[in-house]
Amino acid sequence: MSKKCILIAGSGFAGLWAAISAARAIELTDKQDEVEIVMVSPSPTLAIRPRLYEAVIENMNPSIAEILDTLDVRHIAGVVRDIDADGKTAVIIHNDGTSETVGYDRFVLATGSKLFAPSIPGLDEYSFNVDTLPAAEKLEAHLQSLVDEPPSEARNTVVIAGGGFTGIEGATEMPERLRSILGRDASVRVLIVDPAEQIGKEMGDQVVEVVEQALDELGIESRSGVLVSAIEKDSVTLSSGEEIPARTVVWSAGMRAHELTAQVPGEKDELGRVVGDEFLRAPAARGIFVTGDTVKAATDDVGNYAVMSCQHSLSLGRVAGHNAAAELVGLELHPYSQPKYVTCLDLGPWGALLTEGWDRQVQMKGADAKKVKEEINRVWIYPPEADKNTMFAVANPDHVIVP
Repeated sequence: MSKKCILIAGSGFAGLWAAISAARAIELTDKQDEVEIVMVSPSPTLAIRPRLYEAVIENMNPSIAEILDTLDVRHIAGVVRDIDADGKTAVIIHNDGTSETVGYDRFVLATGSKLFAPSIPGLDEYSFNVDTLPAAEKLEAHLQSLVDEPPSEARNTVVIAGGGFTGIEGATEMPERLRSILGRDASVRVLIVDPAEQIGKEMGDQVVEVVEQALDELGIESRSGVLVSAIEKDSVTLSSGEEIPARTVVWSAGMRAHELTAQVPGEKDELGRVVGDEFLRAPAARGIFVTGDTVKAATDDVGNYAVMSCQHSLSLGRVAGHNAAAELVGLELHPYSQPKYVTCLDLGPWGALLTEGWDRQVQMKGADAKKVKEEINRVWIYPPEADKNTMFAVANPDHVIVP
């Protein structure tokens, strides 16, 4: 008798924990001989995407191969290109360019999100980003190359387009990063540009106050209520008409769900995410679960929804993986719930900011919050030890990691 198949697309935070949680559910029912787990991604690694704004980008792509081997999860090096929801098949493009069609009994879409790139003159040619590890490496190589250019206002200026989480974190690290390259006495200039009336406004008034203090003390300028309208090799033009000399533009203006969500039948939100049910099923696609950045899921019963963050992806992955396996092995499904919400915003040498609740009440700031941020970035979000007992102890769909 052939095994039933759980096919997981993606090896990010949600994909990895979906695989661990599914393996746990299968082992709980002693049905390892009846159900197999297959993961598809370009490589058996976990990109530590929340840290790619940092200057030092070592150990940002740790291997999960030993974890997958321990769990008997088969990894296919490639990407899922097409999903046939009715036929329960998926077309996989291997890294070598060949393709195969794979049948599945349950499909977990965990392909994450991508940086939103609107049609702006010069955006593709002249901007940088930290959306992927190769992109972050490209930015770092560019910054290092600036020391070989003649000193100029443009050489010494970095414009961050987007004042959200990633934009603020990247901007607050940038002055020190530039001085380490151009010299301690270099006159550097860093600006954040965002259409909101205040930088950090979407995170609440308390956050705005702290962010403004940090930006001021770090010497970072801001342009609020405006957009980037054009980028050239040595300058940026804003919607206000202001032209800023700058050799470096870092684009961080929002995310969109991976394009595969368009192939999943059913309702989508404005970010392209599939609107999932309480068990993270795609309601209009039998056998498909959506998780991580591909799903719009209610975190509680008062109107809050998961955001595109590793904090939510870890729990979303556990629930989706458990439920995909539960339907095949006869376990009870587990509803997704994550009512506690915290944010920890890195503010470079100034410190960090820890908030709690959807109204983002400030709990900690400065050096103390920085210690929490470093613990999150360097320990909590990394893959677990490749030991079944260790992994299964935290793979329960009820398990939530928050500061």
